[in-house]
Amino acid sequence: MSYTLEQADILIDLAQQTLRLPKHNKFYLISSGKNGIGEQENSGKTPRGWHRVAQKIGHDAAKYSVFIARQPTGEIYNQQLAQQFPQRDWILSRILWLDGLEAGFNQGEGCDTFKRYIYIHGTPDTEPMGIPMSHGCIRMKNDEIIELFGLVPEHALVYISEQTLENKQPDCK
Repeated sequence: MSYTLEQADILIDLAQQTLRLPKHNKFYLISSGKNGIGEQENSGKTPRGWHRVAQKIGHDAAKYSVFIARQPTGEIYNQQLAQQFPQRDWILSRILWLDGLEAGFNQGEGCDTFKRYIYIHGTPDTEPMGIPMSHGCIRMKNDEIIELFGLVPEHALVYISEQTLENKQPDCK
């Protein structure tokens, strides 16, 4: 199957650190993998290419709800909790779990986006956006991930580009 940018529900531009919803005319700053861009398992890098939203998690969760292993912990993120657990990679409010659609590139042995637990998720609002800081996921501000979550369906088509997306037409076979 091949896709075009016009079909994408979510466009992620890693060069510009942005996420766009073309059908809704929405634009957000994001933060991707601080280790760079790549598909290799255990790399901490953000994968490229065509994906779909495999699962939406946190439908009724409160803003700043804390998730560990995709389960709500019952905690609500605040500065005291952050100081108590300084090493946590905070996954907050909502999760869009991505699944790669390109066999041998972002799907399959050693490179599988889904098995790497790559998400679009909320992060503490004190975290900077517009610069790579994550462990491979796409981080967003909490109000923005909640808005995104409400606008896109499960199985939404996602394209993650290493280069600026202006006038770019990616191919996927």
